[in-house]
Amino acid sequence: MITRQFGSEVRWMLRRPRTLIGLFGLILVPIIISFGIWSAGEGDGGPGLGAILNGNGMVVPIFTLFLSLNLLLPLVASIWAADGLAGEAQHGTLRGLLVAPVSRVRLLFVKLFGLTAMSLFAVTLMAVVGIIAGTAFLGTNGMMTLSGTTLSTAEGFLRIAFFILLVTFQMVAIGAVALAVSSTTEHPLVVQAATMTTIIVFQVLGQFPSLDWLHPFLITTGFPGLIDVMRDPIPLGQIWDSTLLAGCYMLIGTGLAAMRLITKDS
Repeated sequence: MITRQFGSEVRWMLRRPRTLIGLFGLILVPIIISFGIWSAGEGDGGPGLGAILNGNGMVVPIFTLFLSLNLLLPLVASIWAADGLAGEAQHGTLRGLLVAPVSRVRLLFVKLFGLTAMSLFAVTLMAVVGIIAGTAFLGTNGMMTLSGTTLSTAEGFLRIAFFILLVTFQMVAIGAVALAVSSTTEHPLVVQAATMTTIIVFQVLGQFPSLDWLHPFLITTGFPGLIDVMRDPIPLGQIWDSTLLAGCYMLIGTGLAAMRLITKDS
């Protein structure tokens, strides 16, 4: 029963035009980045991770996901979370789900599963397209790291897979908070606006040294630490802190959404 519900939720999400449009937009990002770096010529990849992109196409998926994590991926997660509850309420289908002989907490976890599955699919799709586009435009001979070492192709794929999981977890954490907002309204745009406003405000607050005491509690503070995946060996300190913080946001968001659904009038 629960397996059918999970499958039905994912199929329902995949059939929505906005989902297909969103996925198409996501796969364009690594292609555009690869073409842009290739057309700019040697040495014009930019600072930091961008500086090692030329001739290092396997870095493109990590570079693309790292950039997208700041705004694009949270936006996609907020859209899926908004459709999951607020969108259902707007179309009148949530009422039927709430009066059905199924636990409301179970309904929430079905929605969370759909969000997680779609997030993993979207991030993996971006990474796969990034590998193809990066290799085609920039070439590759293993994966150069920020530490100056070169990993084998197999090791590079493992780094990419690890980064996919890390980014997906961050995306689901943001989506869980968006689900909490989605459970309180019938307007999906409110969910998207609230989520993106929060992400932007967090990023702005993170720029003020006087607010150092607040930074450890902002989910966006952990984003830069994920790039340690591109160091050799991988320092796990910041990666662990970022993942733990995202886990806290996921628990809080899921808990608030569950409380709201349990007390929500059918």
